[in-house]
Amino acid sequence: MDNSTEITSFVLAMYGNTGSLKYLYVTLAILFYSLVIFANSVLIVIIHMNRNLHEPMYLFLCNLFANEIYGSTALLPCLMVQILSETHEISVFYCFIQIFNIHTYIAVEFGTLTIMAYDRYVCICKPLHYNNIITTRRVQIVILVIWIISFVEVGVLLSFTIRLERCGTVINNLYCAHHLVVELSCSSDRTVSLIHDLIFGLIFSVAAPVSYISYSYMKILSVCLKASKETRAKAFDTCTPHLVSLISFVFSCFYSLIAQRFNTFLLPYVGVILSMYVMIIQPLQNPFIYGLKLSKVRHACKNLLTVKASQL
Repeated sequence: MDNSTEITSFVLAMYGNTGSLKYLYVTLAILFYSLVIFANSVLIVIIHMNRNLHEPMYLFLCNLFANEIYGSTALLPCLMVQILSETHEISVFYCFIQIFNIHTYIAVEFGTLTIMAYDRYVCICKPLHYNNIITTRRVQIVILVIWIISFVEVGVLLSFTIRLERCGTVINNLYCAHHLVVELSCSSDRTVSLIHDLIFGLIFSVAAPVSYISYSYMKILSVCLKASKETRAKAFDTCTPHLVSLISFVFSCFYSLIAQRFNTFLLPYVGVILSMYVMIIQPLQNPFIYGLKLSKVRHACKNLLTVKASQL
């Protein structure tokens, strides 16, 4: 019997012994998770109920909000269990499920933010052709393709890792990360998996989307510089939520990818903190960013609250 069949669980070493504070941490995790589910679900319902919001951009937002729920669910329930656990063990099977969910969440997030940049580009740079280029049917197809590609990419990535012989059991993180699991392998094929992980993480999931988004915003900027003040103000108003969400997500993802893989930064917990930011704060901030900034969403929220208040 080889080592890969003997190892049935991993230990998440970053939790340590929190003592009586674990109940406080669990309470905070429950609070964050409840807020993520509530805020994102409310905006999905509002967009669904309001016919004025049945537009391509808001379909992208619904997909973004659904993905936030998906991503936080991949982490927070397990996080709560591990905080209360004495051994901080996680089964190999659930570890790979968590890796799959977290990686697909990141891939879908980047894919959605990328296509939203294209949506803003067409809206500002080609407004007369917007309704012909960005149709509801095309948006639905693009969203479906984003999910399918993300699932296939991560599935292929994990297909290399599952077959590796595993010799170690200690993962220095709060959750299962692909490259950390690969580093526990003593197989000769480990280098191939690490290269695939780096290519997927830095090129396909980060570099390619960021390059296309940068190109879209360069085009938007060139149009805005020649436009009137009113047009620039409108463009700024519609692009700001997307840019805020994008910059925070890209920065935290890129920094955590580099810090965790190469250990080139002085603070050992920075990578972990930024990873938690991606999985908890990002899903919580997006509904508030878009809900507060986009006027149509604000008005829909106010109308819904007014109707509910009048019924009381």
